[in-house]
Amino acid sequence: MRKSLIILFTILGFFFKAQEIKTKRGIISIDGVHVAKVSSKSNEYTFLDLKETPIYTIEFVDKSVVDSVRDSYIKLNRVYNRDKTLELDYISPSAFSGEEKSAVYTSIKGLKLIDNKGINIKNLDELFSNAPKRKLDTKTKDAYTTRSKIDKLNITVNSVGEILSNGKPVGYFTNLPVSFGSEDTISEKTFIDIEIYDANSKYIGKYITTTKQIKTASGKIFTLYRQMSGRASILKFPTYKAIAERMAILDPNFIKNQDKIIVGEVKKDGVEK
Repeated sequence: MRKSLIILFTILGFFFKAQEIKTKRGIISIDGVHVAKVSSKSNEYTFLDLKETPIYTIEFVDKSVVDSVRDSYIKLNRVYNRDKTLELDYISPSAFSGEEKSAVYTSIKGLKLIDNKGINIKNLDELFSNAPKRKLDTKTKDAYTTRSKIDKLNITVNSVGEILSNGKPVGYFTNLPVSFGSEDTISEKTFIDIEIYDANSKYIGKYITTTKQIKTASGKIFTLYRQMSGRASILKFPTYKAIAERMAILDPNFIKNQDKIIVGEVKKDGVEK
């Protein structure tokens, strides 16, 4: 009986033993056995078999969504069939792991693309046939929703402080600092708030430079760049465009979706000039 228990626990220990994953000089090993190779260029990692045939690539993406919210993920692509690119979440063995270690760890533990026999082409093709959906937290989902709304408005600010949406004037800034026109960001702290009005000169709200807060006419308050997210570096000063965009989200009546203006030829008496 005792001997049987020893054998049982030995077998269980074998199955539940944590894999030892190492990457040294571009060679990936699992439990001391070489299984694949990896090379890198910038933030893209190419995975090769032991004969140095490139099989797939992993590219790391870290981008700003809106305000201080950033999104980090990977783009996966097959070298032998580039008809489709997958955007996926990745995993890291620790919070301090670099991109290479995360790419290898994701390939082995997360996506099961590499095992003790090498790169698993079958699993790779199945992944492209049935790609998993990304698991975004609520904050990132909300940020993408906001980003979508902002992109549709296509807001710009011209050299005189006028706010345009898809080329159509919809409002303007007042109390602009002396740096306006030479700088896109608002870095001065002034005791006179920068105010925003719509195209009909109705007061919409203001930007308080001392606190980096936007306050609408109805009293809503939003603090720009209040916190960091992911690997982002906090942005110290907002742009005029960012303020106009956020004001449009805080006050949906400020800017309605505008169709893009297409300027054609000027006609006079029915004749194009």
